[in-house]
Amino acid sequence: MEKFYNFKVPNINTKQRIDKYIAGFIENASRTKVQKAINLGQVTVNGELVKSNYIVKPDDDIEIELHSEDRGEILPENIPLDIRYEDEYLLVINKPAGMVTHPAFRNWNGTLVNALMYYSLQKNDALSSLNGFERAGIVHRLDKDTSGLLVVAKDEVTHRNLAQQFFHKTTEREYNSIVWGKFKEKAGTIEERIGHDRRDRKKYMVVKDETLGKNAITNYEVLEEYDFLSLVKLNLKTGRTHQIRVHMAFKGHPVFGDEMYGGREPVKNIQMTGSLKSRIKNLLELMPRQALHARVLGFFHPVKKEQMRFEAELPEDMRMLLDKVKGL
Repeated sequence: MEKFYNFKVPNINTKQRIDKYIAGFIENASRTKVQKAINLGQVTVNGELVKSNYIVKPDDDIEIELHSEDRGEILPENIPLDIRYEDEYLLVINKPAGMVTHPAFRNWNGTLVNALMYYSLQKNDALSSLNGFERAGIVHRLDKDTSGLLVVAKDEVTHRNLAQQFFHKTTEREYNSIVWGKFKEKAGTIEERIGHDRRDRKKYMVVKDETLGKNAITNYEVLEEYDFLSLVKLNLKTGRTHQIRVHMAFKGHPVFGDEMYGGREPVKNIQMTGSLKSRIKNLLELMPRQALHARVLGFFHPVKKEQMRFEAELPEDMRMLLDKVKGL
């Protein structure tokens, strides 16, 4: 059983942690239960995940999803990992599309964390527990159906340093995406605030009211153009949830295959014919997920004091899609 709560914080004069505040707001919700929900990513403030020690502020928009079921058991699983780099402090993983980053409701197995737990046990190694058992080693996330590079921390000192780099936007994060349509301007910057979509709590949207969202900046460059699709390079200057997918949809170029943000239907300015409709249908069958790949990840190694940069080639499904679009 799922229960959803949404409320706005009134003008309060005292400092209160969010776990204590929510426990006092929802009947029969213990502080421990609230903390578990926060750790599992089931609590957002103004559309963003927070920690249990977050201090609530007037006009904060809080959304909570509580489940009556006990959490599933999180166990190590022998799932192959595409490890692009490893030392005694961290790993860089090329995550496949379809893999959830960490366990949460309805996804207690088959995640990157399950695979990392098994891998570390085989090596008698450790993973950072900074964000709790459910997110062992996880510094940042990729959406389930986004492929590409992630860095994983083995100890808390490394984890804190890497997390600070992501927070201060000093990391390099470059994506490749196949999107609908052709761009009038072949390169540019999208700077639009992103907040929660109030009609659908799982979605995000561009918002103009600065109290309802956070600033988000995406640089784009068109790499190749086809009849009705484009291959683009995207650099994130901020790391909002679904940022690329929301910004591309807002610009009228949804990510191809992205069911949540309009990527499974042709954009309006494409002149449809019977043969083109059939061709698009076949291409969508090749790409059941959003065509988005985290191709480049760069950061400063917290211990070795070296600038690190990694690249991961486009996955097979995106390469096949491009070949079909080119008629190869």
